[in-house]
Amino acid sequence: MRSPSYLVAFCLLALPATVLAQASPETASLSQTLVKGAEPHHRVQAARVLGESEDPEALKPLCEGLKDPSGEVRAAAAEALGTLGEVGGLECLEALKEETDEAAKAAHAAALRKLGALKARAPRAYVLFAGVKDTTGTVSPEWVAATEARMRRKLFQQGVLLASADETEKAAKGVLARHKIQGYRLVTEIRPGAEGGLKLTVMGTRYPGKKQLLGQVQVQASGAEQGELLVALAPEAIEEAASTFGWKK
Repeated sequence: MRSPSYLVAFCLLALPATVLAQASPETASLSQTLVKGAEPHHRVQAARVLGESEDPEALKPLCEGLKDPSGEVRAAAAEALGTLGEVGGLECLEALKEETDEAAKAAHAAALRKLGALKARAPRAYVLFAGVKDTTGTVSPEWVAATEARMRRKLFQQGVLLASADETEKAAKGVLARHKIQGYRLVTEIRPGAEGGLKLTVMGTRYPGKKQLLGQVQVQASGAEQGELLVALAPEAIEEAASTFGWKK
């Protein structure tokens, strides 16, 4: 059954400050503070904010924070990895298990449990995410890539299993049968929005096999720089896709 297309418009000014603060320049600045900050309490605060940023790029500096000379900073970095929820954090946590500081050791163990549970979840859907295409000709390749990374992160946070682009139809059907879930193909475009803003359009089809159209969703925003708009739109687009195409509970 084909779901209707619809438009979800929202204003950036209505979003929480924590959402608006997720632009890559801030992540870069916080990363510098975490790695090179002179005062441990500054590095602790940087780790905590990175953990709450929902930015996939926060993973690398937080992993570096696990090597900090201060046990307090190492504890904050471990806790932040659990908050960030990127399963890539498991690798760096497991590589640095020999922790001597008690608070850092406890945070380390808690983060391992949290990320391990995320990795072990039963998938709710199988998605071939076909990337993000800029149709405006104005968005930098870096921001297109960052938008795709944030959308993939949101899919993972929803319990979605991501398909490989070179997967065979037989292999995909095997995954669906094994997990007893539905498959979806998502195609995303960045389009011009109202009032000089941007719009993300996500078109959904069945996966694998013939591309049976399920519909499309659109989210748009204006009133800020392109990067800030895309930071806000990327997770919102996946939320709407999940509701429309059927895997959100």
